[in-house]
Amino acid sequence: MRALHVEGLGKTFRKSRSKRVQALRGVSFAVEPGEIYGILGPNGSGKSTLIRILATLLLPDQGSAQVLGYDVVRQPRRVRELVHRVSTEAAFFKKLSPMENLLYGARLYGVPGRRVARRARELLSHLGIPKDRQRRPMEQLSRGQQQKVAVARALLTPPRVLLLDEPTTGLDPRSKKEVQELVLGLRAREGTTVLLTTHDMEEADRLCDRVAILDEGRLVAEGTPEELKARVRSNGQLPTMEDVFFALTGKEWDDES
Repeated sequence: MRALHVEGLGKTFRKSRSKRVQALRGVSFAVEPGEIYGILGPNGSGKSTLIRILATLLLPDQGSAQVLGYDVVRQPRRVRELVHRVSTEAAFFKKLSPMENLLYGARLYGVPGRRVARRARELLSHLGIPKDRQRRPMEQLSRGQQQKVAVARALLTPPRVLLLDEPTTGLDPRSKKEVQELVLGLRAREGTTVLLTTHDMEEADRLCDRVAILDEGRLVAEGTPEELKARVRSNGQLPTMEDVFFALTGKEWDDES
């Protein structure tokens, strides 16, 4: 059974009476169990819309999507039991500390606090959250530290499928590497399937078994990073993922878009 199966997925948003935006246009792909699959594209390409549909937070207008055989539209409750999601807009109880937020999240999944308290401390420490800040209200933490707490919350009780929507955005290079190492470790220990959306070329190259390039809602290419680079190799030189994006879309990569 495939971990993720997306077929002909489409989603359109109405911006006004006369204007509509197609966020996804017939997107299809499949992800095998234990695979780290990357969706690479600039902001506005449809990555977050795709993640929100798979997390049962949005309904598609057309097509279908399954998580471990469960349909995201017809069986949303079963899907939510299988997935954890990390986004750049993670919600917290701002008056509670990182530890309190993590323990509360664990209880929502039916895991007793005593079993996860040690794991929570280990994750926060590994992600560079000082002990004195683990007990401070979330509102007193920096944006980057809050994002680390969001990652820790998703990894506290290992999910079958982990949906990461640009999880390292806003983090410094060291923090990015810490998060990436945790993701790789989770896959190695638990066999977790990971769907990662990113506009970080190096991150996709380092983490992903396969990468799909999304451009204006369309999936324009798919393959391992090596396969995609080989498609656009010229003059015997191995191109970068940025070269791949330009060759396959005809656009310059804009990391700030």
